[in-house]
Parts: sequence; C-alpha cells; structure tokens
Amino acid sequence: MNQIISKVKENTKLAPGVYRMVMEGDTAGIAPGQFINIHLPGSYLRRPISVCDYDDKSITIIYKVVGEGTAKMAKIPAGMRLDVLTGLGNGYDLSKAGAYPLLIGGGVGIPPLYALAKKLNEQGRFVNVILGFNTKEELFYVKEFETICEGVTVTTVDGSFGTKGFVTDALADGYSYVYSCGPLPMLKALSKAITTDGQFSLEERMGCGFGACMGCSIMTRKGCKRVCKDGPVFEKGDIIWED
Repeated sequence: MNQIISKVKENTKLAPGVYRMVMEGDTAGIAPGQFINIHLPGSYLRRPISVCDYDDKSITIIYKVVGEGTAKMAKIPAGMRLDVLTGLGNGYDLSKAGAYPLLIGGGVGIPPLYALAKKLNEQGRFVNVILGFNTKEELFYVKEFETICEGVTVTTVDGSFGTKGFVTDALADGYSYVYSCGPLPMLKALSKAITTDGQFSLEERMGCGFGACMGCSIMTRKGCKRVCKDGPVFEKGDIIWED
C-alpha cells in the first residue's frame, strides 16, 4: 500500500452517471484487479474505486455516482490534488489464464477488466470479453476493449444494443479460464454457467480498505476472508453463494 498525493488530470462523463477520472501519481506496485482508496474533503471514510488503467505516471478509474461520496467526486475539477492509497487488494492471478481467457464484466464491474485485458494481450493470450449493460445509453469503453481483444460481445438487458439479455446469454465454448467482476447476482449466475475455473472480483462495502476494520468480511470455503485485503479477487470454487 502506498499513500500518494495525486493531481487530477481529467474527470469526464462517459455515460449517464458514469465518469472517468485520470490522476497523476506514483503507480509502483499496482496490478490488474487492485483498487485505490480516495480521501474526499469533508468525508470521513475513503472511497474505494477499482483501477481501470495505469501507466508509469497516471492512474485511470471509472466510477458511477451512487451516493454522496461519488456525487462529490463527479464535481472534482482538473488540477485538484487528492490523498490516495494505492496498491490495495490482491488483484487477478494472470498465470492461470491459459491461451484463451474470457473476461466478463457487468456495469461498473467492467473497468478493472480493462487493465487485465491489456496485460493478458501483452502476454500473447487470445482475449475475449463479454460486457453487460442494462441499456444502450449506459455503454462505455466498448471501443477501448475492441482495440486490445480478439472479440468483444456486448449484452443489454433491454436488447437495445448487441445481444439481448444477460452476460450468461452470450457464453460460448472454447475459453480456457474466466475472469469476472460485477454485481453479485451476475457472478452467482456465472458460477453456475461457466465450464472452467475462474476468478471473481467481489463488490462489498468497505470501511478502511486495508483489512483493519473487518467490515467487509465474508465466509468462504477457506474460512472468513476480508474482501479488501484477502480479495477482492477470489477463486470461483472458494466462494459460498447465499440462496
């Protein structure tokens, strides 16, 4: 974990309620699937946001306005400096991908898969991705994925773009491993539908973000685990789904 003072380069709207923020700062130690924790002026708790992309000098996040904290974030101007904790969480294990990994994301669970897709592509893997949205108006980063992936399939619940239905309606054979991030109902359905092993990134409310408060603890087949510290990425077979 590193604490940095990051300067906001960009904070732009991508879709209704969805924003991209690019920040300058030290990116040492960041890996696909990890998250950062942002301190917002006037807020007690930091806001955990998954890393969408990063390079030697900047970090990109994509977030959705769902409450007071993210509403504040949407109003942050370029040039503002933020206190940020980086390198949080365990991230995805790329060594298990095989030759034909399949990445599956839903809504704001999509962003962390972008950095993952870039790294897998750099390793020479044949990456395919399924991106799930409710409607065409919510689409973001489809073209960005198309530049680095072998195939990109988009699903919308209302059928206004791509395949009508959920991400499970677009599954096909031929993948070697699955990486996913999204809402729990989607991940639960995927766990039953996919035919290989995989890694799922869980979304849980976090207090501290680095394992001290135990507020995001879940029960797994390997005992009680903290999503912020032991996760947010877990092996598919270790997750216990509630009925």
